[in-house]
Amino acid sequence: MSKVCHSCGRGPAFGQSRSHSMRATKRRFDPNLQKVRIFVGAAPRRVYVCTRCLKAGKVSKAV
Repeated sequence: MSKVCHSCGRGPAFGQSRSHSMRATKRRFDPNLQKVRIFVGAAPRRVYVCTRCLKAGKVSKAV
């Protein structure tokens, strides 16, 4: 299972860390993903959903 949001498809973004001397090293910005039980079709499944989608109500949790 890849680390992308099931709802919006957000995955890691890449950039550079800059030290005091402005030397660049690669870094990774990971989205805040939570593993939650949601209804996918008719059956509940555990999938990764970003907290933006959870807060916006784009997915409904399976109880």
